[in-house]
Amino acid sequence: MNLSGHGTRRPGFSARLKLTLSYVGFLALAGALLLAVVWVYLLRYVPDNSQGLLGISPNRYLLVHTFAPAAAVAMAFLLVFGLVGGWILAGRMLAPLTRITEAARRAGDGSLSHRIRMRGRQDEFRELSDAFDSMLEQLESHVAEQRRFAANASHELRTPLAISRTLIDVAREDPTRDRGELIERLYVVNTRAIDLTEALLLLSRGDRGQFSREGVDLSLLAEEAAETLLPLAERRRITLDVTGGPARTQGSAELLSRMVTNLVQNAVVHNLPAGGTVTVHTEVYGDTSVLRVENTGPPLPAELVPTLTEPFRRGAERVRTDEHAGVGLGLAIVHSVVRAHGGALDLVPRPDGGLLVTVRLPGAP
Repeated sequence: MNLSGHGTRRPGFSARLKLTLSYVGFLALAGALLLAVVWVYLLRYVPDNSQGLLGISPNRYLLVHTFAPAAAVAMAFLLVFGLVGGWILAGRMLAPLTRITEAARRAGDGSLSHRIRMRGRQDEFRELSDAFDSMLEQLESHVAEQRRFAANASHELRTPLAISRTLIDVAREDPTRDRGELIERLYVVNTRAIDLTEALLLLSRGDRGQFSREGVDLSLLAEEAAETLLPLAERRRITLDVTGGPARTQGSAELLSRMVTNLVQNAVVHNLPAGGTVTVHTEVYGDTSVLRVENTGPPLPAELVPTLTEPFRRGAERVRTDEHAGVGLGLAIVHSVVRAHGGALDLVPRPDGGLLVTVRLPGAP
């Protein structure tokens, strides 16, 4: 992206010169109108004879020849004054625009950290400057987030591929090794790579917001997710409850189902070693459909909670523990799906440990 405009702008007058010429034109027009008023309302009533008015005043001929040189000098002075003053005024008025243009050129060259921070009274240029600074801040944050995501995704995808290559090298170098064990390990690693790829595609689909919309009941999705994850909860000796009533919204049934499943699975996996609880509640509040997923678990620092929706993050560590550890995109996908559906996602740590996740989506009849 090239924002500098070098070599692409058509030749022509600059904005400063155009403003200067406009000032001169207005001054010249005002002077001409003034002379016309003098002629119409003064000189035309002066007698044009040798005696003048009452024999004591000069006649029109003398007045015209006396007034015309002075008027010409005054007009010339107005034009020069308009050129110089207009050039100075236009430069002062366009100075903020020059700073904004320079910031745009820096942004086009890849420098998003520069800020204009224009001071002075709150005029149109100040508003434009503040809006441009805000845009640069959002762009810088978005680019940094994308770079972190790309680096983490590359690392996550590289790891299973490297493990697969190592296993293949072992099989080639040691033909006597148990092939069944190698095949099983390859299957697990390959499954993880596929899951990661599908999660990345799902995350990208949610970010684009390109999906068909239909009526979806969050309470039915919650029941389906609970039924699917009940065996996992029983193995971990966790009580899983679904409460509330219908909560309808408009959106993609597939994406919303994945959102609910991810929330319930995270609540089950990140819980107490035994005797924990997970409560899934749905309700309608005004014109908003609400989904709450609350679980017990270890205490979470308040400053850590906002980072949980970042890709490849879980708590304070990167994800890599047991067979249910996932790929670290669970809450990132949830956040992406909620945002794509015009909703809001709130994560609040419970005082006794665990997390309360609240999803608010636009309601539907």
